[in-house]
Amino acid sequence: MAPIPKAMFGVVIPRPGGPDVLEYKTDLPVPSLGDGQILVRNEYIGINYIDTYFRTGLYKPPSPSSKSNHPSTSANDASSPYPLITGKEAAGTITASTHPSYPVDSRVVYLADATYAQYTLLSSPTTQASILPASLTPEVACAAYLQGLTALTFIREAAGIHQQLGISEGPWTLVHAAAGGTGSMLVQILAVMGAKIIATAGGRQKCELAKKLGAGWVVDSSLPQEEVIRQIKEITSGKGVDVIFDGVGKATFGTVDLDVVARKGTIIVFGNASGAVEPVDLFRLMPKNIKIMRPSMPGYITTPEEREGFTTELFDLLVTGKIHANIHHVYPLKDVAQAHIDLESRKTTGKLLLKVE
Repeated sequence: MAPIPKAMFGVVIPRPGGPDVLEYKTDLPVPSLGDGQILVRNEYIGINYIDTYFRTGLYKPPSPSSKSNHPSTSANDASSPYPLITGKEAAGTITASTHPSYPVDSRVVYLADATYAQYTLLSSPTTQASILPASLTPEVACAAYLQGLTALTFIREAAGIHQQLGISEGPWTLVHAAAGGTGSMLVQILAVMGAKIIATAGGRQKCELAKKLGAGWVVDSSLPQEEVIRQIKEITSGKGVDVIFDGVGKATFGTVDLDVVARKGTIIVFGNASGAVEPVDLFRLMPKNIKIMRPSMPGYITTPEEREGFTTELFDLLVTGKIHANIHHVYPLKDVAQAHIDLESRKTTGKLLLKVE
């Protein structure tokens, strides 16, 4: 076991703003280990849209008192959530542990706050971390974990699709931004389950990728919305889509989704890539008895048993080659601002990772 330094490097958000506010620091305090906790030296860090929401202030950061990884300094207002270390997922090696189920030197992938750093403290590892099987590398695990669990829980719990079906039996599904991190996982897992998948993606390259991932039909989202709607209705012979997975938000929900969803269909909104969804008149849901959900993956895995069940299924899909992690690019941690710029440009495909040297 390598000695643990007193200071670490990481990325801090001093205030809400654009990618330029992200500051690479080399003198952050290493979190102190408590009872039943583990300290992980990160190797790979996942980048997600939620990181940009905390950076811009769209999502309110937790208070300092609720965060064991808060980079407090004497100059800070104790009530302020800033400076903030953001990040929600990473993979690495346990360097210190007071938990019997998580021995030192084990490799883990996990979901927690403050992952944009050399070290992250996990205060409740049984509900946060999974020990990696030897057949999964930290890079692949980190690229697949958050989006894979998101896709799997949304398909199983939010959409209620629980069994593998014949292709003629499966429900009509629509996945927006199908070439992105979560979208690509949704398409792959839905394909394994036998759903009829319509994917939207912007441009020829992304459309081709969505097709390779398993979408039966692909619609170019860069077309005028009237044409996107027309094509989706034509594909479903006018029936509409039973379940819509929308990680785009504002640009698709009030227009495409409400138009193409089938009678008694479900719209699952889980992202704000184009902006937050605007308020909707509930009377618009009445004619087709539409259901709308705004789920959060962590709400489906609040117990160790739930985490173990979904993680076991996800790891099995990865190890058997039924799905794969689509990695767009791996950036050095100090280049995090460029990674955020690339993600928000919506020109990337698959997962963006940060590498901790």
